[in-house]
Amino acid sequence: MIVKQIWTANAYRNFNYLIVCPETGEALAVDPLDHKKCLACAADNGWRITQVLNTHEHGDHIGGNGPVIAATGAKLLAHKNAKDKIPDMDVGLDAGDVIKVGRSVELEALDTPGHTMSHVCLLSHTDQPALLCGDTLFNAGAGNCHNGGHPAELYHTFAEQLAKLPDATLIYPGHDYIANNLEFTLDREPDNDRAAELLKSVEHQDTNQAMVSSLGLEKEINTFFRLHSPSVIRRLQEAFPDLPENPDPKTVFLKLRELRNSW
Repeated sequence: MIVKQIWTANAYRNFNYLIVCPETGEALAVDPLDHKKCLACAADNGWRITQVLNTHEHGDHIGGNGPVIAATGAKLLAHKNAKDKIPDMDVGLDAGDVIKVGRSVELEALDTPGHTMSHVCLLSHTDQPALLCGDTLFNAGAGNCHNGGHPAELYHTFAEQLAKLPDATLIYPGHDYIANNLEFTLDREPDNDRAAELLKSVEHQDTNQAMVSSLGLEKEINTFFRLHSPSVIRRLQEAFPDLPENPDPKTVFLKLRELRNSW
């Protein structure tokens, strides 16, 4: 499986993706907002886009659908409950559905509500798993819930699905927010040395060749996975004096998401 990450360089800092079968050259375009870059990348490499997948319905993820489909005849896939929000969907996905690309690539749809209630992530069936996570999970962060989502659902997605994936799982998010998210981690957990080291290495990185993290790394540097950290809890109690001495993980997550909304 080939994962081609395409940096849009737009104001929203979107990443687009082509997932390619190396045997046939068939490709799945994931959230191809910058249709020109996606089509050019496929053409330059001799790949053929046969499917487009939207992780969710927001405009910065579906905005390139029309031109890509017009140019390629690709089928459009998205969450089954997004059919009234994403025009001209061909396939509605449910949890556990498998998307095949060419002969050798299989991607499993995960139903991952939170950022929106009709969000899918894709988990590759490969020796080293890869997760295309849209706006659910970011490098060192978590999606907001402002436009059709719910923070409690996002917590359950993190706790019951993402946290249980293998630590070796590669993380491919929908945006590059890593530097800002690491700064939030350090604001919440000032003694997180791993986050401080990583911030130094990525704050001036070439985003056309962005660092790809793993779930194991995210558990070290992403505050939304660090719900049992004494430092995180202590700092949270300073911000919310009515927080109990030993808050449960869901409460910690929700308070972190609340702080991140205005940070």
